Amino acid sequence: MVLKTFGWSFAVTAIGLALAVLYGGWAAFGLVAILSILEISLSFDNAVVNAGVLKKMSEFWQKIFLTIGILIAVFGMRLVFPVVIVAITAQIGPIEAVDLALNNHERYEELVTDAHPSIAAFGGIFLLMIFLDFIFEDRDIKWLGWLERPLAKLGKVDMLSACVALIVLLVASATVAVHAHQYGGVHVDKSATVLTAGIAGLITYMVVGGLSGFFEDKLEEEEEREQEAEEEARKSGKPVSAAKLVGKAAFFMFLYLEVLDASFSFDGVIGAFAVSNDPVVIALGLGIGAMYVRSLTVYLVRQGTLDDYVYLEHGAHYAIGALAAILLITIQYEINEVITGGIGVLLIAASFWSSIRRNKREALEGDSDSSDSSGPSGSSGSGDKAEVPSGV
Repeated sequence: MVLKTFGWSFAVTAIGLALAVLYGGWAAFGLVAILSILEISLSFDNAVVNAGVLKKMSEFWQKIFLTIGILIAVFGMRLVFPVVIVAITAQIGPIEAVDLALNNHERYEELVTDAHPSIAAFGGIFLLMIFLDFIFEDRDIKWLGWLERPLAKLGKVDMLSACVALIVLLVASATVAVHAHQYGGVHVDKSATVLTAGIAGLITYMVVGGLSGFFEDKLEEEEEREQEAEEEARKSGKPVSAAKLVGKAAFFMFLYLEVLDASFSFDGVIGAFAVSNDPVVIALGLGIGAMYVRSLTVYLVRQGTLDDYVYLEHGAHYAIGALAAILLITIQYEINEVITGGIGVLLIAASFWSSIRRNKREALEGDSDSSDSSGPSGSSGSGDKAEVPSGV
């Protein structure tokens, strides 16, 4: 299972590190290795959330996620996206932007850093919406019940998530955006830019997430109708197919996953410049890390980890909320990537540990109920209850 799921990741690692040596020697090898670890640590919560969506998709679309999806993630977000940002913000042509990326690393880094406020606002609001929609939903399983129960009651108010996100955006544009951090340690007023980018992030979430949810609901309705139609099909001998609808549903969920991955990659792309300003080195390092994140996503789905450790998804969404807040704060203040990645890892580790404790507690309660329901002769309902072992 491990080799089948992570085989491509191992291959990409070997090829990426070999290319790093050929490109820049052993120094580039070390930088690529560091960037790979950075990407994995920053995006572990991404894998958990992706797994929650991917488990609803067929094995075919899981393979698409690992093939076409990884091309989008590596070449699109880790290589092309920074160049596009440079071209837009500096108002230069794409060819000139590519020339800067390859031949003037310092100027390229400067332009990407100056574009950080708009990137952080877009990604921060997008991720904040994911967190808010999760925390305001009334769920059967609650991790931090003292917090999640009252928030679930508040979540009954229509459009509450969007209202909260807009309030956060207005506060950010009036505070941290007024003294936005730029290359060289200077600060400028980026209020209008942050406000526009944040609204764009909100619109993107509502459009892509809305379409994904719509087709997912359609898919569930079709599956219910298909079960009823199958009984009639057995009598008439006519096949029943819902392939077209399944394709639409899976496509929009795939699109949602790609936009989600893009938002998660913002902090990694920007943070990578603290390690290297060479776009080739950054693309190799983050690309290797992104491959492992995708393989980990599929592994979690196939192993049923989210079903076994029920609080993992909660921990990942809390990590998303923390990342959204950090992205908005970094509009003005620099925050070390170790802190960003560490918070996410700690939250997921805490949720994993809570899941283990829950599973042990339920197992003990199950053993206790089993003992209580059987008499000395093994019959239930009558006779003295068997003694519960000490320590339970």
